Amino acid sequence: MTADAALAQDKAKSGQPRDGREPDLAPDLAPDLAMDMAHIGRAARAAAAQLALAKPETKTLALEAAAAAIRLRRDEILAANALDMEAARSKRLSAALLDRLALDARRVEGMAEGLEAIARFPDPIGRTLAEWERPNGLRIARVSVPLGVIGIIYESRPNVTADAGGLCLKSGNAVILRGGSESFHSSGAIHACLQAGLREAGLPEAAIQRVPTTDRAAVGHLLRMNDCVDIIIPRGGRGLIERVQAESRIPVIAHLDGMCHTYLHAAADPAMAREIVLNAKMRRTGICGATETLLVDRAVAPNLLPPILDDLIAVGCEIRGDAEVCRLEARAKPARPEDWETEYLEAILTVGVVDGLEAAIAHINQHGSHHTEAIITEDASAAATFLAQTDAAIVMHNTSTQFADGGEFGMGAEIGISTGRLHARGPVGAEQLTSYKYEVRGKGQVRP
Repeated sequence: MTADAALAQDKAKSGQPRDGREPDLAPDLAPDLAMDMAHIGRAARAAAAQLALAKPETKTLALEAAAAAIRLRRDEILAANALDMEAARSKRLSAALLDRLALDARRVEGMAEGLEAIARFPDPIGRTLAEWERPNGLRIARVSVPLGVIGIIYESRPNVTADAGGLCLKSGNAVILRGGSESFHSSGAIHACLQAGLREAGLPEAAIQRVPTTDRAAVGHLLRMNDCVDIIIPRGGRGLIERVQAESRIPVIAHLDGMCHTYLHAAADPAMAREIVLNAKMRRTGICGATETLLVDRAVAPNLLPPILDDLIAVGCEIRGDAEVCRLEARAKPARPEDWETEYLEAILTVGVVDGLEAAIAHINQHGSHHTEAIITEDASAAATFLAQTDAAIVMHNTSTQFADGGEFGMGAEIGISTGRLHARGPVGAEQLTSYKYEVRGKGQVRP
């Protein structure tokens, strides 16, 4: 039975009219949200049991077919995105949010290529992670398995629909997607392509479901579905993350703010520092890997900093600096206390001078969000100290923080950057969406 038919059957039993189009309910339509969410959860649990047993080649076929569908339906996806963009502009959303929401032919192609990259990866399920034999002859193996059913709550990025759906499929997990209202039409068009891939491969459509309403109450329902959902992954701003962590009855893999720092050590190469800082801040200001605070060693700040700030200001970046930075750069604005802990996601950069490596690490560990931190230096010992002592999911040496991305790590795609310490940390790809179980084989042994 398809997901649509099962929902219609549930509604018929409850005396509700059959609508036959559950995955495509209008944005404000929620005739019985609690019942709809319960059905989605039950369907996901059933699909997860089938998906866990799916052969690698079957999942590969589904992913490749979904990528083909995205290319085939590109114009439909862009038309849906145009509706979302029109609504977003009418709400006067920020330039950063509009950039996250916007799709073009290149970004649509990127989604298709991302699914194909996921398809090419080795299957993460059924791997023997370790095995050993006990003195009594018992043979024990630790084997990778799916997590089960994953609920993913995200905001304006429609491409998360493709990335999350593809990664969960590859890792044998059923997924319930709850995208933001801003991307409702875009996500719906992308979701339809994922389901086309599932149908092509003969997998249950309920393996990748989308909450079919923008009603915010649906999030509350999802966070209480601990009988059907095994893990919640939120991806969005601090308000969303804090709500999920406060309300969820289900374990959460959290993606907090991208309060990323780049630190210019006294032994930084000036030309390298100049190029990296400009890229780390301005390549795309609206992504979580964008540098939001620049720290510079006091010993080299007078010579190293001015040309870097010139580059940034020339391309429209606002500088907010401490007293010393403001003395070096008259166009800088005085930084407020909250600026040192603000993820701007736009062309604003906080800049400060520090007294060496230890002070930089202390500042980052106090004000950062444990996401991505970088040091620029030619001193190998200083780099090693920074990488060892900086408390972040990703630490970098002599490169741009904008590489904080599962695709750039060779994972094909990611659901997000986990800033916590449990289960997964850093980019969450297909391998990070697995757990394990122990298989024990004996020959009649009994415990004395």
